[in-house]
Amino acid sequence: MQQALKERSPEAEVSSDTSSVAAMIVPSIRMLDRDDWNACFPGEVETYDYLLAVEEAGIEGFEWRYAVVREDDEIVAAMPAFLCSYALETTLEAGRLRKAVEGIRRIFSGFLKLRLACLGSPCTETASIGFHPDIAQSRRPALFTELLDAFEAHARMEGCSLMALKDLSYPIPSGVEPVLSARGYAEIGGLPTAWMDIRFGTIDAYFATLSTATRKDMRRKLRSRHEVRVEYRTEFGDLLPRVMQLYRETRERSGLQFEELTPAYFEGVLKGMPGRSFCAMYFVGDELLAANLLIHDEDRLVDKFFCMDGQKGRSYNLYYLSWCANIEYCLSHGMGRYQSGQAYYRNKVRLGSCLTANAMYFRHSNSLLQFILRTISPLFAADDGGEVQG
Repeated sequence: MQQALKERSPEAEVSSDTSSVAAMIVPSIRMLDRDDWNACFPGEVETYDYLLAVEEAGIEGFEWRYAVVREDDEIVAAMPAFLCSYALETTLEAGRLRKAVEGIRRIFSGFLKLRLACLGSPCTETASIGFHPDIAQSRRPALFTELLDAFEAHARMEGCSLMALKDLSYPIPSGVEPVLSARGYAEIGGLPTAWMDIRFGTIDAYFATLSTATRKDMRRKLRSRHEVRVEYRTEFGDLLPRVMQLYRETRERSGLQFEELTPAYFEGVLKGMPGRSFCAMYFVGDELLAANLLIHDEDRLVDKFFCMDGQKGRSYNLYYLSWCANIEYCLSHGMGRYQSGQAYYRNKVRLGSCLTANAMYFRHSNSLLQFILRTISPLFAADDGGEVQG
């Protein structure tokens, strides 16, 4: 990072007429340098290569974008983004209200569907606002403003009436919330992220951290472990069709459905992240009953998707077996944190996880509709914290 970055005054650096600062939106991450992008997200597991795998997965209904702010031709702020047609009932639990919305849509296909431009990604754990490490904290709100200006202008050009930021983790970065509030963005709660610090040396020591009832329940659930074979693979080969069958069945059982992942996504993650991704496969005999896609760095294991045969998998308690297998993987590879995602978070807390709250922000271009959406937004707050459905 050039010394000039540090020596100019904050006012000069973010002034709209300063030629050295420019915000832009690009349609492919291939148009950006890998190292420049990753430098803005230190400690992030879902790096450039993961986003590239998402982009090239052919996920239906999504257009990918990348918002960056450059200074002296160096990326100093960045966020992934996407455009889509968004059905507002996506986060509604199954029930009368969701069925009512779906019934109306059979007659009026566009009911409660809006063209959405969103900072973040439907395929990442949370939305990180990336800044180059040399950028002082005091400058970051102004650079975020530059980035948001460019993205909002792009959203208007693309005909998006609804703009949003998806899954910003608490604490919200300093200075960001006032920027959003001043522009009229409303906040709505998102699903929290579950994680566990590996502060024990063995799986028995992990069990000792659980309540007596949970510990007893887990030991009972793992009695069938000797009947299950676990394989760690870095390619799917001829098992990909079976994995996709398990994925689709698991997705159908889930209450919340947004993006639908493709075979190219699963293959792309493994091929595009060598040494940083794998799939844990659970067999009984020769039959694959569950698959768990995971990514990692040196210190953190991130559970991207667990899918299994609903009936046979439950009979072997494969969800809980995979939970312990992932903890054991962390132990054997010296990883200090296991991040298990957002769904079914109440069960994950029971198993010893902590939660980090996430927030979503939205703004409609029409002030009246924004008032209405803000008023009814509690109905659409995501909640998928119940029992494991897989």
